[in-house]
Amino acid sequence: MSAPSTASASPTSPSRVALVQLASPDDETQAERIERVEAMLRQHSDVDLFVLPELWSAGYFAFDRYGELSETLNGPTVEMGRRVARDLGASIHLGSIIERGPDDALHNTAVLIDPSGGIAQTYRKIHVFGYQSLESQLLTPGSTLNVTPSALGRIASTTCYDLRFPGLWQELSARGAETVVVPAAWPAARREHWCLFTQARAVEHQLWVLACNACGSQNGVQLGGFSRVVDPSGRVVAECGDGEEVLVVEVDPTRVAEVRGEFPVIADRLSPADYSNLSQQSGAEAAHDGAEG
Repeated sequence: MSAPSTASASPTSPSRVALVQLASPDDETQAERIERVEAMLRQHSDVDLFVLPELWSAGYFAFDRYGELSETLNGPTVEMGRRVARDLGASIHLGSIIERGPDDALHNTAVLIDPSGGIAQTYRKIHVFGYQSLESQLLTPGSTLNVTPSALGRIASTTCYDLRFPGLWQELSARGAETVVVPAAWPAARREHWCLFTQARAVEHQLWVLACNACGSQNGVQLGGFSRVVDPSGRVVAECGDGEEVLVVEVDPTRVAEVRGEFPVIADRLSPADYSNLSQQSGAEAAHDGAEG
């Protein structure tokens, strides 16, 4: 069986979550964008968790400038997030940054800041994207997967393209994830897939999906917007349009246990190893082989 961990008690109070759907226009510098976003965040002092898109401060499609726009976990994007988190007493999921590691390798790294300004979780994107993108050529995939206690239960991060890989999500729910944050730079051309996968992953694993997409145009590519909050039953609680927007939604962490209790599909799920060990011979063939006549 592949059941979620129950190592820590789940929170019982609703949290106010703000999806900060952003554009990263080509004519705006990284410093200007960080300053602009800081001002946006400070306008919402009643939020418990902010969520931003993938690579918003650099611009996902700025491939020819990834090296120049990269930063460490002490860089300007993270430092802004830590400062605002402390001042507002809120958690901030910074979406992701182009992180330059100690070995100079570049990563697409999601960063979660806690209300004290500390780094609560990092996640280096595992499935780097290659279709009509240079991400897979420029960035090194991650090799760790973390689930962290939070006000929304046990929280994890995936990034954009990771939505297409259900095995990753099964492992997260097996490790006890109750909320998964998905920062993205998902193009408008494949918006139907975005809507499908965000709901499917919530239904499959009976958890909250907080999916924050970029919007606007970057390097000639139109981003899809439609950031959304999906509950553990797959219901879209709220979603943005296709422009810049801060969407504030109340998220009830007790909904996870409620849905899992009503329809206990996870208890019936096998582990990946169990599925891989299943015989390739069909039951009908096996029965026929053993029959007389």
